[in-house]
Amino acid sequence: MERSRRTIITVLGLTQIMAWGSTYYLPAVIAPKVAADIGWPLPWVVGGLSLGLLVAGLISPRVGSSIERHGGRNVLAFSAGCIGIGQIGLAASPNLAAYIAAWLVVGLGMGAGLYDAAFATLGRLYGHSARSAITTLSLFGGFASTFCWPISAFLMGETGWRGTCLVYASVQLFFALPLYLGMLPRGIPLPSVTDRPGKEQVGTPVQPASVPIMVVLATLTLAAVISSTVSVHLLTILQASGMALAAAVGLGALVGPAQVSARAVEMIIARYHHPIWTKFASVSFVAIGIGALWAGVPVVPVALAFYGAGIGLETIARGTLPLALFGPSGYARLMGRLAMPSLIAQAAAPSVGALLLEHVGAHGTLAALAGLALLNVGLACSLGWLIFRRRTLEVQAQ
Repeated sequence: MERSRRTIITVLGLTQIMAWGSTYYLPAVIAPKVAADIGWPLPWVVGGLSLGLLVAGLISPRVGSSIERHGGRNVLAFSAGCIGIGQIGLAASPNLAAYIAAWLVVGLGMGAGLYDAAFATLGRLYGHSARSAITTLSLFGGFASTFCWPISAFLMGETGWRGTCLVYASVQLFFALPLYLGMLPRGIPLPSVTDRPGKEQVGTPVQPASVPIMVVLATLTLAAVISSTVSVHLLTILQASGMALAAAVGLGALVGPAQVSARAVEMIIARYHHPIWTKFASVSFVAIGIGALWAGVPVVPVALAFYGAGIGLETIARGTLPLALFGPSGYARLMGRLAMPSLIAQAAAPSVGALLLEHVGAHGTLAALAGLALLNVGLACSLGWLIFRRRTLEVQAQ
């Protein structure tokens, strides 16, 4: 039985919330308790996630190629299985080595099941028309921390950190895994290369070329470095300016709603513009937000709202821009290639950020991040110029 587009997006949306909540966002809640209960060093407890992201980056090209050949059903089911088994390993880990090994298994699941794999699956299913599906899916994913942090905190109080991991393992093995196997198509034909975007896509998608791909790769990787560093060290940076912890937490909580709000607006207006404009807005908002924090602008909530909106749009641009530029043929494979450096950068960025904070302080760290954000604006502008130049050449050739 062929499932409707809405059903498939809903399935992927719900499973994305639980996948992110039980992997990427989990250490923020359980890590301090794990370190306190067992006596393991906190950097190593948190570092399990970084090692998991490293594994995710290393396997992402293989994940993209598999989705390109066979569709996303089996890959996403593999992801749920790995996350579930890894969570059982976390819960049962008798020592730090076993705990780290469990995170490596979770990393396999992250590489096969987070945004890049889900976007590749949608691109494989719907071709150029996947843009709206990718935008909607990112809106689901924006609620992952909002839903799962309170759930994790409640479970921690009721069952402890090991019990929390077991509950999340059950969700993956008995909820996400059956959904993937039962609701996603088994094998699907590749969308026709003659499929063309609607009028909302300004211009015609170009074929893959080395320079555009390298620019896209660079801008996605820079965005990953900035967002990963800020997500881990934002509270430390805010407190360094003299802000109390409670106030820093309250202000930091503004980032999530800003992400979701920006994605909701993009979902409404996406059909009117090319995804490069989404990318422009993303990098510009991030640069404004980070730059305002570095400059010491007193209206911190506004700076964080700009930053949150920027990283919210970045997730959408990450999926829709390669699809618009290079088309659906080979999209899943390309997403795997693009994901590898981004995930590896996410794994390394928090540690590099910690070194920066130690040696140059919060202000110097913000200056470095602001410089990277401005560089990303320049990369987006250069990508826009490449698109404009290609369109001009195509018009002249007609």
